[in-house]
Order: sequence, then C-alpha cells, then structure tokens
Amino acid sequence: MNLTPRKLNSYIIFKLPAAYICGVRTKYIDNQKCMVSVKYRWINQNPFKSMFWAVQGMAAEFSTGALMTSKIQSTGKRISMLVTSNHARFTKKAIGRIQFTCNDGDLIDDVLTRAIESGEGQTIELKSIGIDEQGDEVSSFVFEWSVKLKS
Repeated sequence: MNLTPRKLNSYIIFKLPAAYICGVRTKYIDNQKCMVSVKYRWINQNPFKSMFWAVQGMAAEFSTGALMTSKIQSTGKRISMLVTSNHARFTKKAIGRIQFTCNDGDLIDDVLTRAIESGEGQTIELKSIGIDEQGDEVSSFVFEWSVKLKS
C-alpha cells in the first residue's frame, strides 16, 4: 500500500484523535521526506500565546513515524518500530502555521537494511524541523526509533 497524505490523515482521525483535534495534518510524503503541518489555534495553545510544545511534538513525531512506516512497508518485511527517546529545542514562539519536515529517508533505508540483514534490533535518530510562515525555525525534535525484524 502506498502511503499518501490523505491515507495518513484518515489514520490520524481514527488512531490519533488528539492530534487530529489539535490540527495535525500530513501535507506531503515521498521516498525522502515527510511534511506535517499544524496551525496555532485556541485548542492547541499554551498560556504564553503560542503553540503548546506537546502539539509540536505530535506533528514532529508523526513526520518521522510516517516516513519510517512508508519505508517499512516498501521492504515487504514485518518490522516493528518504537520511539525509545526524544529531545527537543525551541527557538521561537510557534504561532501561525508550523511545517514539520523530516528529510531522513536515506538514513531509514540504511537502518532497515541493517535490521533485515542482521536480524538484530537497530536504532536510528530522525530529525524533524518546525518552520513558521516566515521561514524561521521555531523548534527541532530528534526521535530515536528502534526497529526490529519480527520473527
């Protein structure tokens, strides 16, 4: 199955309703990158008149996870995936529409090849950068994913 933004957004509705209510939407996915957008609104605000950090985290994580899922599907193998850690950096108030992009498709290919060839669990750090409408970075997230071939 080829993942499309429409299919991913349907997934968000049924499997990640908090993300859907907060406005997290997939805008683009291909073999190299995934772009997820979220707009600052009343439902996702913090007391400081910007987007709550956890909403940014949901969008950022989804950009890495959707790309990972797409790559796993393309292998035809049964591979489990799990976030094992993350860290974030916030550099500007997140207001307006924020676009989170993960450009790590090649890194995912490498780690999946190692996991399939070795049969051992592997870890990978995937980065997602949040950019506002003015083109400024508002936050960056790094998620460590663990992948393992299912037996």
